[in-house]
Amino acid sequence: MASERQLSRISRRSLLGGTAAAVGAATLSATTAGTASAATSRDVDVAIVGAGLAGLTAARDLVAAGKSVVVLEARDRVGGRVVGLDLANGGITEGGGEFIGPTQNRIKALADSLGVQTFTTYNTGNNLLYKDGKKTPYATDGILGAVPPIDAAGLANAAIVQAKLDDLAKKIPVDAPWTAAKADEWDRQTFETWLRANAVIPSAKFLFDVACTSIFSAEPRELSFLFVLFYIAAAGDAANPGTLERLTETAGGAQELRFVGGSQLVPIKLAASLGDRVVLSAPVRTIAKSADGYVVTADGITVNARKVVVALAPPLAARITYDPLLPAARDQLTQRLPMASVGKAIAIYDTPFWRADGFNGQVVSDTGVISSTFDNSPPDASYGALMGFIEADEARKLDAASEAEVRAAVLKDYTTYFGAKAASPSSFVLQRWNNEAYTRGGPVSIAAPGVLTQYGPALRAPVGGIHWAGTETSTYWMGFMDGAVRSGERVAKEVLAVL
Repeated sequence: MASERQLSRISRRSLLGGTAAAVGAATLSATTAGTASAATSRDVDVAIVGAGLAGLTAARDLVAAGKSVVVLEARDRVGGRVVGLDLANGGITEGGGEFIGPTQNRIKALADSLGVQTFTTYNTGNNLLYKDGKKTPYATDGILGAVPPIDAAGLANAAIVQAKLDDLAKKIPVDAPWTAAKADEWDRQTFETWLRANAVIPSAKFLFDVACTSIFSAEPRELSFLFVLFYIAAAGDAANPGTLERLTETAGGAQELRFVGGSQLVPIKLAASLGDRVVLSAPVRTIAKSADGYVVTADGITVNARKVVVALAPPLAARITYDPLLPAARDQLTQRLPMASVGKAIAIYDTPFWRADGFNGQVVSDTGVISSTFDNSPPDASYGALMGFIEADEARKLDAASEAEVRAAVLKDYTTYFGAKAASPSSFVLQRWNNEAYTRGGPVSIAAPGVLTQYGPALRAPVGGIHWAGTETSTYWMGFMDGAVRSGERVAKEVLAVL
């Protein structure tokens, strides 16, 4: 059988319907996803829209229960917001979701079941704070942990604010945040308004502004305070209450581990196990009620199904035509949950040179296109990969820029942070989710004030035989790969209960 790296590359090619000439028979047989042109009509128990982790997980569980399914994917690949980017040196890096950490046990269990291993995110050496034009290295294992070394007053204020956020988050029912005792009060204000009243020291406000854009790829002014509290509450599981620290930390937090071979290897292998039940290049246009269930019409294929699972981000689910119309509450909800704004820029070097300089590749900055970076090098450090997030306002500013212009801006920041060696990478890759046709932003849909309390109950409520999945519908780890897997497992149980 092929190695994991070969499978990641070959299965991506075969799943995309490309030539099989270079694919060994054993590998090809494991990755025989269909294409829309290969079949014009199918009759199944469940039609699933979207071959991201949510849709594929739901398909796995339904098939295991003896149900027939078809997964319709608009893109020419599986994975949704999880994608591997091929590098000129033969490696693969992550263009979307890549990290997992403690309490994200559903994505870990799925990866384990597929034989996809994890390794620890590189975290040895100093972090770097770049603030007010000054570079300050700082250890992550000292008395302050990974908190950047701002002034004492700011640190004291930040500690109080973080404790208050964690305490308020404990009051949020993760399955229905709109029912919290103070939901109306918290949903009437933005996170920005709350921070201004609580993070009263400018340096403390800076820390939470950076945390906000790093977590949500959105500015504090864009987010309902109730939504932020729910997101913190969701960063855990039934036995471990969510905390802000778990969202932001590397060691012991959501960025602790990466996948050997890249994160897209998980959906690739999962899709391979489903074979031609997965149909690529088949964007769904309409879902219409029929006498026996639903008729799902996609480019090149029509599916007759008893039930339908829509495993898409809410604003993308809204682009499908439904007959009859969806209830107003559901449609209004999807109009009010836009995608955040994010891109990832990865510069490739012959070696991870910053390690020799005593840095772990992680930066927190108050300026530039890139305000947060990670060492994205492979586990054997056979080359260096420096990844930076382009987020929120900075991402929107560059939506219309050329790739060359983005590259120049990114490398300017990398050079500021890590010196002249960063100016000349051997290659450079860019994933701009705002400009991705079937995503249009990321990593998650966000809620402004008033959305959750007015429309939240429509988030997961089935509409007849149409059921909803996707990371936005998860009660734990919404916005993360783990949340997507959880939503797929939940919706499969939901559908099985009514079939």
